Amino acid sequence: MRLLKYLTAAVISLSLLSSCSVLKNAAANVLTTGSNTGSAITALYRVLQTAGNIDLSNVTNLINLGKILTGANTVSNASTSILDQFTRGLISGSTGLITNSNASGVISGLQTLANLDTSAIARAAASAAAGTVTTPITNSTPGVAATLSQLNSIFNLLK
Repeated sequence: MRLLKYLTAAVISLSLLSSCSVLKNAAANVLTTGSNTGSAITALYRVLQTAGNIDLSNVTNLINLGKILTGANTVSNASTSILDQFTRGLISGSTGLITNSNASGVISGLQTLANLDTSAIARAAASAAAGTVTTPITNSTPGVAATLSQLNSIFNLLK
C-alpha cells in the first residue's frame, strides 16, 4: 500500500514538472512570435518609408508579411497572459519602434488583421519562405488591399 502511495506521488510530481515545462515552452514560443512580429513590422515600416510602398513580389517582404500574420493569429482571442508575453516580444523585436505606449494599439490592429481574408498572402508568404515560386499577388488579389490598409493603420501608430 505504501509503495502505491509513493508511486502515485511520483507520477503526480512528474506530471506537475512536465506541465510546468510545457507552459514555460509555450510562453517562450509566444515571446519569440512577438519578437518576430515586431521585427517584421519594423522591416516593412522601414520599406514603406523608403520606397513608398510594399513590393509584393519581394520575397523578404512576403516573408515579413507572413510573420506579421502569424503574430496576428497568435493574438486573436488570446488570454491576457499570452498577450503580455507577446507584447514583451513585440516591443523587444521592434528595436524601439513599438513602445509600451503604442503597443496596445498595435495589438488591436493585429487582432483586426486576424479577422481579414489573408489567405492569399499567407500562401505566398509560405511559398516564399520555402523558396518556391509563387503566383504573384497584387493589390487586386482578394484580401490584399484590406490587409495592406490595416497594416497602414498599424504603421500610423508608429509615427
